[in-house]
Amino acid sequence: MTSGRVRRILDLLPIIEDQRGATAVIVALCLPLIAGGMGFGAEAGFHFLLQRNMQQAADMAAHAGAVRVRAGDAADAVTAAARRAAVQSGFDASDETFFAFTPPVSGAFQGSTSSVEVQLRLAQPRFFSAIFTDEPVRISARAVANVRRSTTRACVLALAPTAPQAVTVTGSTTVEIENCDVVTNSNASDAFYMQNKAAKLTVGCVRSVGGAVTGAGLTMRNCAQAEELAPVVRDPYADVVEPAIEGTCLSQKGKKTTSFAPNFIHSSGVPALRICGGLDIKSHASFAPGLYIIDGGELSLNANGDVALDEASMSGEGVTFYLAGDAALSLSGNGKFSMRAPSSGPYAGILFFGSRTQTGLTHKVLGNSGSTTQGAIYFPSSDVRFTGNSNTSNGCTQIIGYTVEFTGNSTLRSSCLEDNIREIETSVVVALVE
Repeated sequence: MTSGRVRRILDLLPIIEDQRGATAVIVALCLPLIAGGMGFGAEAGFHFLLQRNMQQAADMAAHAGAVRVRAGDAADAVTAAARRAAVQSGFDASDETFFAFTPPVSGAFQGSTSSVEVQLRLAQPRFFSAIFTDEPVRISARAVANVRRSTTRACVLALAPTAPQAVTVTGSTTVEIENCDVVTNSNASDAFYMQNKAAKLTVGCVRSVGGAVTGAGLTMRNCAQAEELAPVVRDPYADVVEPAIEGTCLSQKGKKTTSFAPNFIHSSGVPALRICGGLDIKSHASFAPGLYIIDGGELSLNANGDVALDEASMSGEGVTFYLAGDAALSLSGNGKFSMRAPSSGPYAGILFFGSRTQTGLTHKVLGNSGSTTQGAIYFPSSDVRFTGNSNTSNGCTQIIGYTVEFTGNSTLRSSCLEDNIREIETSVVVALVE
């Protein structure tokens, strides 16, 4: 190597050894990678957060839909409730993004009529990752809610949502209710109320949406104590359409007719008879199967107690009495009745049906040891008083009223294994299962 070349190399050494600005070059080279990584991480985190929010919306929607299943609503109402819950949870539930199925179409609960499946689907546009593909990110969420039913049933139900003392046991009363529970849907603090120490009630369980005021006379076979803050129990006959008031009026004032039979076919498809101004039975009266529309007045059995026990009675198989307008029911303890509701047709299981427009009325059932009822005493908008040595023996009797009062000595047995009487389901809860 010549001395000239060596000299030139030596002249370059200071330049080679000078590393000032190298960090800036390295940072400049790495910055796109760092920014891209942060961008991809932020985008992935956003997608994860979006999916979690969608899952919450799906859970809320499925639960809301199952609540409506528990209430007995149709599929359209179930879907509407689920969609509304999803929207309130912040999800844009359009027809392209929201899907509800009753029963579910996939999973362990596929085909279960007591379950609701909700699927949420979203095509999310890309951000940083769009440099690789413009295909949107598919994000989905799925939830299934199930209505869990217990084996317990009620035979007494007060539907009033806020009334105090909606179910009352008063006076020197001894009431035995066999094979079933007593339920009040009122949220009042004293929704179930036993008035004094003399009142006695034997029952499976007492369940109250609100509170319960009990006494030493309460005996429960299946519960250690009254259940407060219980779930609302649905009206099993809420979907039954009230009969239209049709047919020519038949007046029974001053008459002592001993047998009754329908004289026309009602628009509901069942044979029917319309009685206007009430019906006061002071002898034995038999009723052929059908619908009996009591249009005004009072349906009474020996209300004044002026005839002997064996002279005043009612009997009928497959009958429904519909009390329209201000018509009231008064079954006296001096009269005996043996009645059975229809086992099929639009009014199956309903023995006495009070119009839902009736408010401020009190219907009275005062039976005796010879009385048997098979069916629902159904007065959803008016009060029911079950009183006076009433004993509906060997029957399947349900009492459903706006409020229910027990006074006097009463025995109510409920062994509803026949007659297509709808069950009053208690302790029915909704749970997310998938």
